[in-house]
Amino acid sequence: MLRRTCLALTAAALMSGPVLADGHGKDIVDIAAGNESFSTLVAAVQAAGLVDTLKGEGPFTVFAPTNEAFAALPEGTVEDLLKPENKGQLTAVLTYHVVPGKVMSGDLSDGMTAATVQGGEVTIGTSGGVTVNGANVVQADIEATNGVIHVIDAVILPE
Repeated sequence: MLRRTCLALTAAALMSGPVLADGHGKDIVDIAAGNESFSTLVAAVQAAGLVDTLKGEGPFTVFAPTNEAFAALPEGTVEDLLKPENKGQLTAVLTYHVVPGKVMSGDLSDGMTAATVQGGEVTIGTSGGVTVNGANVVQADIEATNGVIHVIDAVILPE
């Protein structure tokens, strides 16, 4: 579960910024760590102990929220999630952004659902742009050595 959570966080971090397109030869975590747009995601992945998981073999599909996506959460939410006593909740949020396997944008269809590493499901929309549980995919198909990152403009939360 911990490894899956790390993968989710790393994937999320990688998808947060358009500067990641040149990530060939790097894993999901390396791509995210190399882009300032994912600094919040990277900090969350580290706090949840998911770095090793997201650096693992995979493949993983990460829906990575940007720093702006995290900033849009209610005030104090990110700070609370990063506290050691909330590690389980943070891990759940991060792994909800990760889907096992490598799912490219061309594999998506309107209304499809995908099981997340967290155990819940996300719903994909393709009418008027690609969405994941209502979050817009602002950059798709950032390939990593262990999967793919799709950058999203909102943090998606498990039910």
